[in-house]
Amino acid sequence: MDVLYPRLLVTDFPAAVEFYREVLAELFDVQPVKVIPEAAYANWDIEGQAGLVLYGRAVMADTIGTTALPVTAAAQDSAMLVFKVDSVDAAVTVLEKHGATTLAPAQARPAWGPTLRTAHLRTPDGTLVELQSY
Repeated sequence: MDVLYPRLLVTDFPAAVEFYREVLAELFDVQPVKVIPEAAYANWDIEGQAGLVLYGRAVMADTIGTTALPVTAAAQDSAMLVFKVDSVDAAVTVLEKHGATTLAPAQARPAWGPTLRTAHLRTPDGTLVELQSY
């Protein structure tokens, strides 16, 4: 049962699908379950459960009546997508190859956890991503 999962509201749906299609295939050998361009909807399952859903930001804005508001604003991040990976360094290479920008390079984070290693990147659509291994 898909009780809780991330649904990213993306501005450039085709570019976001391409980014996550490539990254999730390389990191986790996962392909999208469905991609519906006309609905600006795509989803990936992991072991039979919803893992990630992309949805067009403009579609949601129209649905909830916020189309008159700015699409973006300067602010600190309020959410982050976290990938647990075998190798943070290798995963950084994969994300960068597909257009992500590194914000904080791969490094040990002993204050966060004794064996934790992380890197932080921004996807082409602006989502903050943490890669982690422990």
